[in-house]
Amino acid sequence: MRFSPSFLDDIRERVPISDVIGQRVTWDRRKTNAARGDYWACCPFHGENTPSFHCEDRKGRYYCFGCGVSGDHFKFLSELDSVPFPQAVEQLAGLAGVEMPVQSREEARREAETRSLVDVMEMAAAFFEERLQAAGGARARAYLRSRGLSGRTIATFRLGFAPESRNALKEYLAGKGIRQDQIEACGLVVHGPDIAVSYDRFRNRVMFPIEDSRGRVIAFGGRALDDDAPAKYLNSNETELFHKGAVLYNLARARKSIQGAGGAETIVAVEGYMDVIALHQAGVENAVAPLGTALTERQLEMLWRMVAQPTLCFDGDTAGMRAANRAVDLALPALKPGRSVRFALLPEGRDPDDLVREGGREPFDRVLASARPLAGMLWAREAGSGVFDTPERRAALEARMRQVTATIGDESVRRHYAQEMRERLNAFFATSGDGSRGERGRSSARGERGGYRRGGRDGAERGGLAGRRWSVSERLTRSGIVRGHVHLPPLRESVLALTVVNHPILLEEEFDEIVALEFDDRDLSRMWPGLLGLAGGEAALERAVVVERLALEGFSELIATIDRQVRNARLWTATETAAFEDARGGFQQALALHKRTRALRTQKAELERDIAQATEEGDDGGVPRLMRALQEVQIEVQRLEHQEAIIDGFGTLSGR
Repeated sequence: MRFSPSFLDDIRERVPISDVIGQRVTWDRRKTNAARGDYWACCPFHGENTPSFHCEDRKGRYYCFGCGVSGDHFKFLSELDSVPFPQAVEQLAGLAGVEMPVQSREEARREAETRSLVDVMEMAAAFFEERLQAAGGARARAYLRSRGLSGRTIATFRLGFAPESRNALKEYLAGKGIRQDQIEACGLVVHGPDIAVSYDRFRNRVMFPIEDSRGRVIAFGGRALDDDAPAKYLNSNETELFHKGAVLYNLARARKSIQGAGGAETIVAVEGYMDVIALHQAGVENAVAPLGTALTERQLEMLWRMVAQPTLCFDGDTAGMRAANRAVDLALPALKPGRSVRFALLPEGRDPDDLVREGGREPFDRVLASARPLAGMLWAREAGSGVFDTPERRAALEARMRQVTATIGDESVRRHYAQEMRERLNAFFATSGDGSRGERGRSSARGERGGYRRGGRDGAERGGLAGRRWSVSERLTRSGIVRGHVHLPPLRESVLALTVVNHPILLEEEFDEIVALEFDDRDLSRMWPGLLGLAGGEAALERAVVVERLALEGFSELIATIDRQVRNARLWTATETAAFEDARGGFQQALALHKRTRALRTQKAELERDIAQATEEGDDGGVPRLMRALQEVQIEVQRLEHQEAIIDGFGTLSGR
């Protein structure tokens, strides 16, 4: 039923969100400030040992810095308990002492009808299970055995068999008192004005019950046993219960596998029923699948509600690559800070079912371990097999990259993607400092036929640096792409990051500033969410624990690099031995410098756009004025960059 905004607001005002969430979690004593209505706990939606789940009574919202889930009172109950929104409202209304609004007759009728249809689908599932074990199900059982499925797996997924009969299910349900219109509403029979007598939709097929997020059967998929069947796989048609693009096979089980301590870190989307079932039997219980169609926007949002970075697994053949590229285009507009996807590509001609049947879960785990980030997939698609032997073709690739990254909705993510693609393009073409093609870059990057051909996904993703003796410009040599292990972030960013690592009490005292920090350096950007995830726990306030946790995530070398950079610059306030008061002062100086520099860069970009527009419009009077303003901003940027090295060193408390 529908609820008015005022009714929902009344519940929110009467019941603090901490009361709702506090029934399911244990608040962290060190981080929580109950007097301010500010609470921290380990996230109930994903396994973690250090609290990163935060809720605030004043705003009536929760957010997890680890997995990205967020919402209000009602969404918390709906997501955690897999209950529909009306049921969550009813529970909270009882807690708040608020009477539920009276349903209209039509609303009550629809709810009752929905409940009755679920009961009918449950009866149908039981019928198919029973027929699989009967004498007539011998062929279906043999098929399932040939696919390597155990009796336990068959029972877990409630697999069944639809007899080769036009009326077997229909007559069974009628014998249970189910009306014809209910059977039709469930999509279990084929009917219509041109069909004199309805008949069973599924016949002589192995049956796969499809469940909703609460584990209720809402549809079926059937695999034909006859080779000449019109459709190898057949799904239920759209019904009141089932909307194909808004359902993921095995969602309820997969979600449980990532909840609680020791749960899986991601959700893996594969292509079919049997892939999911075979993976589950091999011990990979966090797999789901769309239902016979390409992944939809709604399904991707469902994945993101569970994890910040789901893994999409595709076959390595041509069809699989096409599906992966469609998923790239689907994901790009919806990206947000901390929310992305990874792509796991299977060996050509193999699917997950093949891998785990032949080698257990280890081969599939290797595929997941080598999953690519979205940026890598995008680059491989656009530049992986092209020939860019003329300025026009190189310009076309550059324009295409701008066009694709422009589809990203979030401004900050769009900016970082544009920066990454520019760096990859620079490396790919070995551009000189002024943007023209350098002679040395031209000769060394040229292929046998005089073109700039790139082949293969791996080579494309690496941007053409590995395996090639390219001569690059001084500007590119200074970039992070070429420097690799000697890459150094901007000094002010290293000071900010290292100070927090060495003095993690800042996570508590300066949390609002720290959580809002954005880094230009990609390595620090990757490390930062893990550091934020330690906020609030007792262990997180000890430097040794912070360093150990970041080391487990692969950031030991980065921490050592920025530590050397900071020490060489003699910025001692960021080091481990600095007194906390000095460290905090140095952090605040670096933060002010960082904010001012980023603001000037934004102003510079806006002026450059204004100059381009004024030039295009023929505004001869406005261009000189804008150029002077731009020059002033550039001078200020340079001045601030020189100030990076004069952040105050140790203070008196540190003994220097």
